[in-house]
Amino acid sequence: MSGARTTGVGNDADDGSPSPRTPAAEGLTPFDHTYDQPDPRAYFRALGPLEYRAPHHGQSVFRRAVDACRRTAPDGEPVAVLDLCCSYGINAALLNHDVTLDDLYAHYTSPQATALTTAELIERDRGFYAARRRPDAVRVTGLDRAANAVAYACAVGLLDEGFAENLESGPPSPPLQRAARHTRLITVTGGMAFLSPRTFQPLLAAARGPVWVAAFPLRTGSYASIAACLAEHGLVTEKVTTRTFPQRRFTGPEEQQFAIRAVTAAGEDPYGKETDGYFHTELYVSRPPEDVTAIPLTDLVPGP
Repeated sequence: MSGARTTGVGNDADDGSPSPRTPAAEGLTPFDHTYDQPDPRAYFRALGPLEYRAPHHGQSVFRRAVDACRRTAPDGEPVAVLDLCCSYGINAALLNHDVTLDDLYAHYTSPQATALTTAELIERDRGFYAARRRPDAVRVTGLDRAANAVAYACAVGLLDEGFAENLESGPPSPPLQRAARHTRLITVTGGMAFLSPRTFQPLLAAARGPVWVAAFPLRTGSYASIAACLAEHGLVTEKVTTRTFPQRRFTGPEEQQFAIRAVTAAGEDPYGKETDGYFHTELYVSRPPEDVTAIPLTDLVPGP
């Protein structure tokens, strides 16, 4: 297992994503104090009351996507996942282990966890995740500018490799480029408001085979520029139109008004979603044309 590689670290973003703020993110409440701590306890304490659910939605979609990638992989090559804005390795935990997001909230906010030092928590988590490892687990590489979070995810065994780099402000390091060569699936549940084609382009250019991208951007921004970037690499992007995915509660009226205005400006209807007090995300899946034909998008999406 590799430790975290740290390049160009800082934490301008409010969710530990590998990118500085963009206009699409200006109305979001900052959570800087939770996203680059030595361990994830503050993260779960802060986001639990806001009912943050994005990784929960990703869990079933990403598992289905991995299974589909296995079926379409050339010569049975193993599926390797690159998780963007990986934070403390939560998507990797949910993908590769028999745990739910609610399990993780309970685990990290329990009195037992609260009483531990970070070193003791790391040791406890190594056993916790090892005991719950799924037999169909896949290799996961994480990318996030939050160096402490990436280091934790590597230390407890959630990430096989982790990179604390900011591709919005500079090119990937040679080790990250080498790791990206084997990527079959890129996943994102948080931080899309801070990402642009600058992050995706070098990763797709480094990949030696066909890549899928499954992302859950907030409805407050546009995915068009990223979809165009992915199209340049031969990927067809589809959006799930039958449902949206609640992300978290708003922190207050100002954040809600920002979201309602932004969603309306994007040509979407906030009624029954943002008007009811929650950010919502959409699911975009980008794949090679032959995979789009072979595997309908509906096969990747669980019911409501």
